[in-house]
Amino acid sequence: MQAKTLSLYHLVREPKVAVEKAPLLIMLHGYGSNEADLFSFAEELPDELLILSLRAPYPLPPYGHAWYAIHWDNTSGKFSDDEQAIESREKISAFIDEAIEAYPVDANNVTLVGFSQGCILSFAVALSYPEKVKNVIGMSGYINPGIIKKGWQKRDFSNLSVYSSHGSSDQVIPVVWARKTAPFLDSLGIANVYSEFPVGHGVAPQNFRELLKWLQEHL
Repeated sequence: MQAKTLSLYHLVREPKVAVEKAPLLIMLHGYGSNEADLFSFAEELPDELLILSLRAPYPLPPYGHAWYAIHWDNTSGKFSDDEQAIESREKISAFIDEAIEAYPVDANNVTLVGFSQGCILSFAVALSYPEKVKNVIGMSGYINPGIIKKGWQKRDFSNLSVYSSHGSSDQVIPVVWARKTAPFLDSLGIANVYSEFPVGHGVAPQNFRELLKWLQEHL
């Protein structure tokens, strides 16, 4: 199956089994990476999935992309460009609609998988538009309330489930930020699982095995 020409460039892994309406899984890479990064483990994910791995809209030469700028020289450390992040949130939301129109997928079974900046955007999209997303798998990121659509507290999150994980030795995004994820989701009544692994800013093999099991149970 060739990738359709949609608003965001993406790679496609079609279902390995015959399904009329496939569950849709969308991958969102981290800052400075690209659509090939998370797609490297697409073949290990459940056979029934149609997988789309997106390229973020802002280029970072020579080979990377970003969902929004990070101002590393800010006096308080890493300052994220929330306006760009909100623009990317809307681009991803629109892409979900486009993908549902363009590919033979189940509109009620959409999973977002994000790493780092892609994790932050996955949370922002799902909390802004819970009617569009069934599952979120967020790795090495955190929830930034400043980029969630206004009025999100009043939305219906009853069909949303979240798996999040973080490295306890992460030197890029502090683990203390990630530890706020579960209490935040709990306060909204969102079913969630949070795990830590003894690694830095990356995905440990045991992390992948755990998220794969979680995904299989939530499709």
